[in-house]
Amino acid sequence: MDITKKVWEILLTEEEINNRITQLGKQLSDEYRDEKLLVVSLLKGSFIFTADLVRKMDIPVKIEFMTTSSYGHSEASSGQVKILTDVGDDLSGYHVLVADDITDSGLTMKYVMAHLSKKNPESVKCCVLLDKPDRRVVDLVPDYHGFTIPDKFVVGYGLNYGDYFRNIPYVFVVTDKDR
Repeated sequence: MDITKKVWEILLTEEEINNRITQLGKQLSDEYRDEKLLVVSLLKGSFIFTADLVRKMDIPVKIEFMTTSSYGHSEASSGQVKILTDVGDDLSGYHVLVADDITDSGLTMKYVMAHLSKKNPESVKCCVLLDKPDRRVVDLVPDYHGFTIPDKFVVGYGLNYGDYFRNIPYVFVVTDKDR
């Protein structure tokens, strides 16, 4: 499928995304105001969301990155989560907030949260831009989310098609219609 020749149906505009992230940033600032907060961004997809989210927070935030893999270039998770880049071994004293672009099957987020819980944090919660509960295969409800979306393959705002289109400032769905 040549995505550039298909119709892009905008699911979430740049303005809608910005407004919701502003709300999340305020909520998280209020909830973690007196805590040591470590935000762990799951690369590659969450880098735009995490950057925008932490800039909307008005509290001190430490930021780390993890790289995981379960998709490759497919539209569906392989079901096997691999940690390619990890954070430090001891998270004592920190409340950990895992930030990701999307939770659909829930496999990656559940795996990462369990992994980080073994590193002695005060707490581990997650915040995702997009929640796609219709695809959930594990018992996981994001602690914080921007939008609940239908079971469609989405691209843009950090979400990729192959290795491209992460830089699009909105979230779109590719339709079967040709341009």
